[in-house]
Amino acid sequence: MFMSRPFAALAAIAMLVSPAVAVAQADPTPGATTTAAHPVSRSPFWDDARRGWHFYEDPEPEVLPPVLPKPAQPKAEPRRRDTRAPELIEFEQLQKRLEEYRNIAIIRPSEDNVRRYMQLEAQVVRQASYFSDVAQRVAWATPELDMTLQGRPVNSRAIEVFDREQSNSRAQSMSDLARSHVLFFFFRSDCPYCHAFAPTLEAFSARFGVQVVPISVDGKGLPNFPTFRRDNGIARTLQVTQVPAVYLAEPFTGKIMPIGFGVLSESQLLERIATVTAPGADAYVPSITRRVNLQ
Repeated sequence: MFMSRPFAALAAIAMLVSPAVAVAQADPTPGATTTAAHPVSRSPFWDDARRGWHFYEDPEPEVLPPVLPKPAQPKAEPRRRDTRAPELIEFEQLQKRLEEYRNIAIIRPSEDNVRRYMQLEAQVVRQASYFSDVAQRVAWATPELDMTLQGRPVNSRAIEVFDREQSNSRAQSMSDLARSHVLFFFFRSDCPYCHAFAPTLEAFSARFGVQVVPISVDGKGLPNFPTFRRDNGIARTLQVTQVPAVYLAEPFTGKIMPIGFGVLSESQLLERIATVTAPGADAYVPSITRRVNLQ
């Protein structure tokens, strides 16, 4: 029986393909490129008779990367309006520009950079000088704003008057304090500074009528104060670590305040006593005021 021409062609193709497949399966030579050595993930459609010649396979779905949500953009804060006085803004800008010019001139001291900084600095100095002149004129016309009229004056003639009036006022205050206060004088018989300070303290007592209570820390006296009291522990209570030492004491209240250590002049004694007894003076350094039972 003779086959028709199309079937004969198919048979010839099958004969040509079959030996090649058989050889590839029988001779797996290393390095040879064959379909048996590298099998595909799926068999071709002609090896699956159930799907037929005209079977169409849908392509595998494409896997897309997950879409991440975009980070939320921070909301821009509304720009606040500068409510300061324009003079303050101008002054701040001038300060910033002066500092920038100076820093640039320091790092790059070229002629132009240095000149630019010096010109701006001269402008600032002129402005400050103008302010000083205006302030001086205002002080001259307003006595309560003139600092030369507050406290100790600067004029030599006025200083004489001020010192005299202040001395008279302090002397009167010291005479009033002498009625209720005494001076504790801590000394040591072998202390040369105590010997030098004793005459001054004796004259001060005679002038203002304030009583001096001499207290010897070594049990011996001084020529100016032959009558004295021995230290009974009050020096340790008051933390007297150096002599001569002077304390202002109020016996009825037990209040004791330090006046000074070492050799003091009469004017220093008067000034310091007036300072520590001024109204509200205890509030400045409350820890130095002691309360001791002196009865």
